[in-house]
Amino acid sequence: MVLTVLAVGLGVVTVAGNDFRFTRREVTFGGPQGSLVGVLTEPRGGDARGLVVMVHGDGPVEATQGGLYSPWFEAAADAGFATLSWSKPGVGRSAGDWLDQSMADRAAEVDAALDWAHAQDDVPTGTVVLWAASQGGWVFPRVVADRDDVAGVVAVGTAVSWLRQGRFHLLAGLDDQGADDDERARAVAESDRVRDLLERGASYDEYATTTPEADRMTRDRWGFVLRNVHADATEGLRAMAPRGVPVHLMAGEHDRNVDVAETERVYRDLLGDHVTVSTFDAVHSLARPVVEDVDVVGAVTAVVRPRALLAPGVLDDYRSALASMGRRGW
Repeated sequence: MVLTVLAVGLGVVTVAGNDFRFTRREVTFGGPQGSLVGVLTEPRGGDARGLVVMVHGDGPVEATQGGLYSPWFEAAADAGFATLSWSKPGVGRSAGDWLDQSMADRAAEVDAALDWAHAQDDVPTGTVVLWAASQGGWVFPRVVADRDDVAGVVAVGTAVSWLRQGRFHLLAGLDDQGADDDERARAVAESDRVRDLLERGASYDEYATTTPEADRMTRDRWGFVLRNVHADATEGLRAMAPRGVPVHLMAGEHDRNVDVAETERVYRDLLGDHVTVSTFDAVHSLARPVVEDVDVVGAVTAVVRPRALLAPGVLDDYRSALASMGRRGW
């Protein structure tokens, strides 16, 4: 009886915690590798004044991130924005292979999404904002530099240099694990060895024969890294600077993936007064540290109250950033 009541209660809480303030419909558009399937979310009532276009981070990202994007969709809707998000190539029903992409390819995909949106009478494009997370930081500068229809960017946990980001992530992980000097030295030496292979464009077979299976990337992942290892946002940021597009950087104080201090410094140096920064008691994804550090807390929160995954202030800050983005015509 107690278990039944608890299960019913949990079900009620789950339904209430997942009742979001937006409508959603499926959309399909053509990308460089073929048809891309995604979602368009809008404020209830359909009175959006603009559009957020989601530029995903690394990995096989589905259009809604398994529902984890819903708080972001809702915050945008509250600010009067629709949101366009799609499953990466090869994910879900989207054609192609996301591992067969360079950052330039990813930018071309965003261009295709923007072109499609502008061609639709029922998609609000009065103000277009890019939401770019993590790896998306190597994508959005290319898009903004080449277009005149982006009114602003919200950058979430973005990095500057692929190589420096990788080294920062390695060292931060070793610190978190309490590695001693010998363990750190071995890890850095192995990282340097793999870097050397990447620098000279080594084949996967050469990499695989010298790397233990437990530590080995897949063949497709090796190709992806080889294609993108020299990604650096600096030139793209410099190229977009004359456009004066505002960039709002959202960073987590406990980010172990990205050196957020470096990102802020470079963004300010290259974009000047067009950059604003908000920092949160959060990890890389802007989630509260506890939901990443304690698996059961993260799992239960994601199901019952997904808004609470994000650190306090994140969604309010996002709403405010969108509200401040000016209107730019097509």
